[in-house]
Amino acid sequence: MMAKIETPCTKVCIVEHHSGLCLGCARTLNEVANWTAYTDAERSRIMAELPRRQETMRQRTANTAVS
Repeated sequence: MMAKIETPCTKVCIVEHHSGLCLGCARTLNEVANWTAYTDAERSRIMAELPRRQETMRQRTANTAVS
């Protein structure tokens, strides 16, 4: 039996045009496509970056709404 791979997927797969990041999980399309091929260390590194990416997208959205 294979071990379950942790994923940030929220099943909201919409790519933000400006950043190229998924609005649901904040990964790039390349990261989504290669997720299962990455090592645990690579996935952990990406997971650690996601909160910063999500905050950047939130700020950009808030700034756009104000404009």
